[in-house]
Amino acid sequence: MDTAPTNTSPAGPVTAVIVVAAGSGQRLGYGMPKAKVPLGGDSILTHALRGVAAAGIAQQICVAIPPGDAELRALCEAFAQELAAAHRRNAATGHALQGPVVTVVEGGASRAESVRAAMAALLPGVESVLVHDAARALTPESVFHRVAAALGAGAAAVIPVMPVVDTVKTVEPTTGAGAAVAPELVTGTAPRESLRAVQTPQGFALDTLKRAHEAAAGFDAGQAALVTDDAMLVELLGVPVHAVRGASQSLKITTPLDLVLAEGLLEGPLGARWVEG
Repeated sequence: MDTAPTNTSPAGPVTAVIVVAAGSGQRLGYGMPKAKVPLGGDSILTHALRGVAAAGIAQQICVAIPPGDAELRALCEAFAQELAAAHRRNAATGHALQGPVVTVVEGGASRAESVRAAMAALLPGVESVLVHDAARALTPESVFHRVAAALGAGAAAVIPVMPVVDTVKTVEPTTGAGAAVAPELVTGTAPRESLRAVQTPQGFALDTLKRAHEAAAGFDAGQAALVTDDAMLVELLGVPVHAVRGASQSLKITTPLDLVLAEGLLEGPLGARWVEG
């Protein structure tokens, strides 16, 4: 069971967590940004922010939201007030540990632009940053701990991963007469033993992540489309990216089925954040 403190008491580098919450959420079918979609009585974003704070590793939480979204900004402000109230309760009982500062920025048209906007708003003195998807709202605190521990041990980049359990094939579009049979043709089978599914939060030394994004700023549209996460940008610099164990309940809520699964995790007898798997 995770027993992370709800207040920040860091022993490693000064750390911020960027929460990317600027996605449109079209595939969920709610007609609103994904971060606003209800999950277990609260928004997906609120669950994600509570998970970050509960991990107790962040001195700052910086949330990137869609431009002009007053409702999501209000959700962030309500969360900041929730943290302040918890701090006052702790102070009254003699446990006056200061919680993280909450900052809100307007994201961009792409994930990379949102991350860059958040990095520009980080407080002076931040040394390490974790980039987390709001859509992975049920990520256990222990995953944050493992990523932060690897950064504290000297890694410049670290990602949480899970083994791939499905057989994975490479394919190409079928051409000629074969197109009438099926749209794609298998070209090979990837070695499952060396494949990993990547999750968030992804952790970086702040200077490394800044260099990676500066290098990517000159990408054309085709190059930018090939980049699917921040770790890939760091890989392109030639910087080693380390991997730690993720968690099965760190599912990314993207489709209606994902939302059903997340609701089931919240309603389970043990609670989503307390089960490793």
